[in-house]
Amino acid sequence: MSKAFNDKKPIFIQIKEKIADQIVNDQLNEHDQIPSTNQLVHFYKVNHITVSKGITLLVEDGIIYKKRGVGMFVAEGAKEKLITGRKEVFAEEFLLPMMQEAEKLRLTEEDIKALMKEWKGRDKR
Repeated sequence: MSKAFNDKKPIFIQIKEKIADQIVNDQLNEHDQIPSTNQLVHFYKVNHITVSKGITLLVEDGIIYKKRGVGMFVAEGAKEKLITGRKEVFAEEFLLPMMQEAEKLRLTEEDIKALMKEWKGRDKR
């Protein structure tokens, strides 16, 4: 888990996203215990309230659950829920603008597929 934060989003959102990434990347699985709020405070060197806000968002979204006196755990179905939500955001933030630009450029679906294959190959270099 990276300790670095950027200035583009509030830190509590970034903490939420870092924990969510661990779930999506199978570093945390269903019913695994996540680090305590105190552990996260010491790890990230941020205010307790900041960490609590990020954790609260995950609880509200049904991604993690709390066992009183024991800790916080990854909820059943959390990974699927996160992936579904991220797909919707991906479509909204990336696909829609790409499709709108492709239409302006008169690119066909085949043209887009070819570009994707070409650029995917560049990724591995």
